[in-house]
Amino acid sequence: MAQKLIQGVRGMHDILPDEAERWEVFEELVRGWLHDYGYRPIRTPILEFTPLFVRGVGEHTDIVEKEMYAFEDKLNGDALVLRPEGTASCVRAVLEHNLLNAHGPQRLYYHGPMFRHERPQKGRQRQFHQFGIEAFGYSGPDIDAEHIVMLHRLWCDLGLEEDIRLELNSLGSSDERAAHRQALIAYFEANAEQLDEDAKRRLYTNPLRILDTKNPDLQAIVEAAPKMLDYLGEESRAHFEGVQSLLRDAAIPFSINPRLVRGLDYYNRTVFEWVTDKLGAQATVCGGGRYDGLVEQLGGKPTPACGFGMGIERLMLLWDEVQGEAEVAGPDLYIVHQGEKAGSYAFRLAEQLRDYGFSVVLHCGGGSFKAQMKKADASGATVAVVIGDDEVAAEEVTFKLLREGGEQRRVPAAQIGEILAAQLYNVEEEDGSV
Repeated sequence: MAQKLIQGVRGMHDILPDEAERWEVFEELVRGWLHDYGYRPIRTPILEFTPLFVRGVGEHTDIVEKEMYAFEDKLNGDALVLRPEGTASCVRAVLEHNLLNAHGPQRLYYHGPMFRHERPQKGRQRQFHQFGIEAFGYSGPDIDAEHIVMLHRLWCDLGLEEDIRLELNSLGSSDERAAHRQALIAYFEANAEQLDEDAKRRLYTNPLRILDTKNPDLQAIVEAAPKMLDYLGEESRAHFEGVQSLLRDAAIPFSINPRLVRGLDYYNRTVFEWVTDKLGAQATVCGGGRYDGLVEQLGGKPTPACGFGMGIERLMLLWDEVQGEAEVAGPDLYIVHQGEKAGSYAFRLAEQLRDYGFSVVLHCGGGSFKAQMKKADASGATVAVVIGDDEVAAEEVTFKLLREGGEQRRVPAAQIGEILAAQLYNVEEEDGSV
């Protein structure tokens, strides 16, 4: 009796080859972009101790209260969690390995899966992937602005600059947020009869998050709520003005959104989001800001810090929406062969051609020349290399251009590497012909 098929966990999607190749193109572009700005990679574990996020992200955030995949280790009783975001893990690694004391300010990036138990929908999965960028040891508005300017460059590189817009706000210092918090509580208490259940739940634990409500019935009351910008002191206001000035100098358009608060407790001063209208409810494709208190909160010395995270799933959706699904390049060569001697020689030749720097697919599984040529064409290869026993006997090889007019030549086997290099890379053959 056939066993029942075991399916994947809801909200945790497989990324199949066609899509995965597209992701690799995107990831390689992003890594090059980050290298251009001097950011270095760091890799942290998927599994962390639960208190890292309770203390770092905030006990009364949605992430900690409702969304974390937290569990007890059956072997030793440790409280563990699948990481729901990357900043706290990065800070933990920086402190644990003494990077700041040993090497000074750091510009770091990471990418990989994060996990939150949310309702799956387009652009929102329970296992999702992010690039995260963190800068430690920089206190001025210049690093805030650098993060925004470098993102604008990425959008231009991806052809998305017309489809993503920037929103800014400042959350001030901890004292300024505390004063704003009390004003919010008093305001919402006076309007308690208009609040929904979620807002009432947040009123005394995290009233800032009420400002981020998606409930249309609350928009008017939220719009009239006290604004954080009115509680900024001189230093916070100067920092925020400095960020804006640098963005204007760089010709980066933005709007101030006084309701922008982000969903994590560690943010202070500058916060920002890049949003789009092309993905329905999942409007935010990238968000971040400053979190100057988090390093100390997790056991380190007071250290200014700033960073952002961007969701790969949402950016890929937007990239495909705007650009269309681009074809991923196939291999350089596809080797077609038939006959016992041809099969042995083709196996050796494939390795020799890889030594020349070609990407090579060796046909496996047999089949007629006609069937193999169909697979060669479907692979996206530029050239089909054809080997039969008669070619082996004559110490020759036939190759056929699959994309450029279908030229076919039979050449000495010993010269096939140089000849194909000339055909594909415009490298001179040994006799000087091109």
